[in-house]
Amino acid sequence: MGEQATAIVAGGCFWCTEAVFRDVIGVSAVESGYIGGSVDNPTYKEVCSGATGHAEAIRVTFDPAVLDYAQLLDVFMGTHDPTQLNRQGNDVGTQYRSAIFPLDDSQRTEAEAAIARANSDQGGKVVTKIEGTATWYPAEGYHQEYWEGEGQRNPYCLATIPPKLMKLRKSFAAKVKSG
Repeated sequence: MGEQATAIVAGGCFWCTEAVFRDVIGVSAVESGYIGGSVDNPTYKEVCSGATGHAEAIRVTFDPAVLDYAQLLDVFMGTHDPTQLNRQGNDVGTQYRSAIFPLDDSQRTEAEAAIARANSDQGGKVVTKIEGTATWYPAEGYHQEYWEGEGQRNPYCLATIPPKLMKLRKSFAAKVKSG
């Protein structure tokens, strides 16, 4: 495994985005968490209320020699709906917003380019925001690797995650882990 990099993105329910990125080559870890709000150490219940300003997000650790940041952002933009403001499907509220949290100027430039590419594909309707530096808070332990465990028995996950995984396999076949 080569040098690792980190990306933070928010694309609705973190169970869904985590499940997608666990299947992407070059990704070595995915952590669900909260970012972009005004409360220190928020809980899931607080974030779900919409009162903290946090987004449900994922922090992705990846090998940029295998999957560069631009490719990672293209997968992100292509596996959620970046045209829905403050929602993804039935999940509604600012905690489900589409956002990219660049960790440096290079990532910010790449994020701007990814949004421009997606906007071209989506006819100018992308609402994904680039947000500033913010503190990352890992979600409670039971949210980590949720799809691999409890999510397989959760009707919400069974309805929303498989279509995202199918979209990943169809649109980004060369970037999907085998097996």
